[in-house]
This record gives sequence, C-alpha cells and structure tokens, in this order.
Amino acid sequence: MKRGRVIGSVVASHKVETLEGERLLLVQPLDTSGADTGTPLVACDAVQAGPGDVVLYEGGREAAMALRHAFNPADAAVIAIIDAVSRTDGES
Repeated sequence: MKRGRVIGSVVASHKVETLEGERLLLVQPLDTSGADTGTPLVACDAVQAGPGDVVLYEGGREAAMALRHAFNPADAAVIAIIDAVSRTDGES
C-alpha cells in the first residue's frame, strides 16, 4: 500500500464496461513525511474519498481486485481514507 492525497477527479466519457460506475480520482503520491513525491496518478475510488483526503492506494492486480468487477484494467485503486497516523516510538 502507498500513501497519497486526492487532488482532483477525472471525468471519462467512455470507459470499458468493467469500469462503468467507478469514480476516477487524481492522487498525488506522498513520501513517509507526507511531502509530495512523484507524478500524480489516476486511481479508481473504492471508498468514496474526496478532495484533500489522505488515502492508501494500491497498484497492479491488487488494485483491480478492490473494485466491484475484479476482471478490469485498473492499475491503481484508492482502498482506504487515512484518519490519523501514529508511531509506537513516539515520533509523529
């Protein structure tokens, strides 16, 4: 799993049948300190995330399995909305 922040949405007028009804989000990957890293990516939304939400997303086959139709071409999917992060060593 990877951490990212939702920075927008993507509208597609035509999709393959197995992605019909799936929302598409623009996600900015984050590093371990919460800073932007890398290029934003498009991910299917499995958890109703919204703009500004910090999320967990997965890529590859695992992403496709998180959606209603497991046999789809999705390469990334938002699978959780992060409410808080805490470390057991006292760091935050």
